[in-house]
Amino acid sequence: MTFDPTNALTELESLAEKLGVEISYDHFTGDGAGSGGLCRIKGKWRAIIERKTSATEKVSVLARCLARFDDIDAHFLSPAVRELVERLREDEAAEVDAAETRPAAKTAAADSEAQAEPDAE
Repeated sequence: MTFDPTNALTELESLAEKLGVEISYDHFTGDGAGSGGLCRIKGKWRAIIERKTSATEKVSVLARCLARFDDIDAHFLSPAVRELVERLREDEAAEVDAAETRPAAKTAAADSEAQAEPDAE
């Protein structure tokens, strides 16, 4: 059985509705415009996704957004979609752990700038 991104997208859109997450498909402009993400607007969650991306990319963005919600476990998902969401959830947790345990790096450039600035008297 192969992964069908169109069916997966429909499944994720249904899950988003059950979770109260509004989905907006918009065209992004400007430098560095990404594929989308999750935000909170006036107290409500919204997934905003670039409408011109492929179905596979839309699935990836929406799954990443929904992976942040704990209550997805209470809803049925096909095995392939659940596996995707769980993998993204684990990736997100690993990124958060790494960011929290990573010491602040002191760069050589920052050291030289601090030494080059004369004391104001």
